Amino acid sequence: MAVGFQILADLYGVDPDIISKADNIYPIIEDAVKAGNLTRISSDYYQFQPAGASGVVLLAESHLSFHTWPEYGLVTLDVYTCGDPKGAETAFDYLVEHLGPDKIDCKRLRRGTSVTEEVKVEKPEHLIIQ
Repeated sequence: MAVGFQILADLYGVDPDIISKADNIYPIIEDAVKAGNLTRISSDYYQFQPAGASGVVLLAESHLSFHTWPEYGLVTLDVYTCGDPKGAETAFDYLVEHLGPDKIDCKRLRRGTSVTEEVKVEKPEHLIIQ
């Protein structure tokens, strides 16, 4: 059993015009969330000067985050879901399609694999609020 699925990826050779400005990349990120049928709670984007952006979308299922280095044509991505892994894969595929990298380094991780259905964690007395 796993409680989550995470895709960590470095996208190389991405058009610097797309990833230089938060205003250019945020619609692609938001549309990837929709494509993956993920549940957006909130989003926050930051514009670096003179160029580059970072952002995170808080999902009910977990998060999607990115950082850009336009001078290298690089986008680093983290797509993490505690829901159906297909949602993360679909969102990632959307991002790859719309960012058009020349090269991708990618790792897929199953998270929380030591959790079992039989595990029951009891709160220590000092954590019980009365």
